[in-house]
Amino acid sequence: MRAKQHDGWALRYITVEPDGYSNGDRYPLVVLLHGFGSHMGDVASLAPAIDSTGYLYAFPNAPQELDIGYGATGFAWASFPPRENDTAFADSDRRLDALITEVMDQLNVAEGQVVLGGFSQGGTMTLRAGLRSPERFAGLAVLSGNLPEADALDGLPEKPGQAVFIAHGSEDTMISVEDGRRSRDFLDERGYAPEYHEYPMGHEISPDEIADLTRWLHSVLPPAM
Repeated sequence: MRAKQHDGWALRYITVEPDGYSNGDRYPLVVLLHGFGSHMGDVASLAPAIDSTGYLYAFPNAPQELDIGYGATGFAWASFPPRENDTAFADSDRRLDALITEVMDQLNVAEGQVVLGGFSQGGTMTLRAGLRSPERFAGLAVLSGNLPEADALDGLPEKPGQAVFIAHGSEDTMISVEDGRRSRDFLDERGYAPEYHEYPMGHEISPDEIADLTRWLHSVLPPAM
C-alpha cells in the first residue's frame, strides 16, 4: 500500500492506495475520520488491517487545532463538549463535503461507491454528514461515537436504504456504551436496521472490531477484484 499526504483546499488529508493500484483504476473508497484531539495519521494506520487490496482510502485532518500538552498538537471537528452557539460542526460539515468531492474527483470514484466512517467524534461527524447523503454513501460506520444534536438529523430520507455499522466498547468511560445503544435505537426507530456490536474494551478499536467491520464492509461495498 502507498500513502500520500495532500493539502486540499478544504482540509489536509492522507490517501492510501491499495496494492496493485494504477492511476485511473476504478476502486471503491473508504473515508475514515479521526476523533477529538487526534489526527489523520492515527486512523490511516487502519487501512492495512481492513483490506490492503480492494479499496482506496482517504483520511481527512479535522480543521481545529488543539494544544494537547507537552508541545503536541491535536485536531478536532468541534469543541468537546460542544459550546452553546458553536458553529464549528457546521463549518466542519461544509469542509468535509468539499473534501470528499475533491477526493472522489481525484481518484475517479463514482457516487454510491463510498463508505464513510469515524471513531469517537469522527463517528458523530459520520452520522451528521452521512445520513442525509444516501446517494453518495453506500454505508456508514460509527466506532465508539454518539448521535449529533437533533437539528443535524432533520431531513432524513423517508425510506432509509443505507447500511450502518455501530460498534462500542462496553467499558468505555469517554463516550458511554449507552450512547452507542441510543444511536442504534434512534436508527432502528427510523427504519435503518443498523448492525450493532459491543466489545469488552474501553475507548479504543480492537482487532475483533476491525474483523467485524471488514466483513460488513465487504458485504455493503464489495472490494475491487
